[in-house]
Amino acid sequence: METVNKKIHKIYQKFYYQLLKRHFFAITGPWRVLPNLIVIGAVRSGTTSLFHYFNEHPCMTSSSYDELGFFDNNFELGLNWYKSHFPTKFHKQKIISKFQKFYTYDVTPFYIWNENAAKRILDTLPNTKLIALLRNPIDRAYSNYQLSVRDDEKQSFEEVIKNEMEQEGNFKTKAYGLQNYLARGIYVNQLEKWYKLFPKKNIFLKSTDELKKDPENTLNSMFQFLDIPKYKVKNLKKHNKENYKSMNNETRKFLVDFFKEDNKKLFELIGKKFDWDK
Repeated sequence: METVNKKIHKIYQKFYYQLLKRHFFAITGPWRVLPNLIVIGAVRSGTTSLFHYFNEHPCMTSSSYDELGFFDNNFELGLNWYKSHFPTKFHKQKIISKFQKFYTYDVTPFYIWNENAAKRILDTLPNTKLIALLRNPIDRAYSNYQLSVRDDEKQSFEEVIKNEMEQEGNFKTKAYGLQNYLARGIYVNQLEKWYKLFPKKNIFLKSTDELKKDPENTLNSMFQFLDIPKYKVKNLKKHNKENYKSMNNETRKFLVDFFKEDNKKLFELIGKKFDWDK
């Protein structure tokens, strides 16, 4: 059951983002630019940290906050509402005059599995660059579960994944519900549609492990993809840092086998392999 504070916060969000932002702040939309970079996923994979790291680069300016959710949950608020979260045209020209390149970006990791997001982005921003940060699906699922525990999930991790696997039909394709911890980690099912809609040269993938182990080179590979100069990000603070007990070893072994074939299909699709066999 939701607490009174949570209910008050939801009412406030509905008022602020759907009324005030839509009808007042969105007036500035025509004077602002649309993003030319979208980070599409994945949830619990380090995208909040990426949002802050990018903003240090002199050629990059973030949206007003991360997880705007325009192309999934807030599409009905309209393009001017979306544009109201991005820099002005004047700011863009100022950066270009100084550095020749400019990127502003939307980091919404829910886009990767949303049924409508890819087509909506293509229709609105056909030339945009796309970045996905993918975490080992076992760790992603467990992290997502721990987030649910903070929101009063009472069942064990083993119970929730068992319930998910016992859903009717092909549960692996049902990545759109609230508790599809496993389905959301079957990235190949989600990325196939993005590769069908967008040129492969406009999609860039990295793993969370790469960002964690070698942030400087990983970030510079992303900057290279964007055709902007290398840059040493100074504040590499990890956002949404996790602190919970380790997963049961037997559960982990089971999930290594569970994800193995789908990971193999993913690696064939993207042309690279991540070390997710443990």
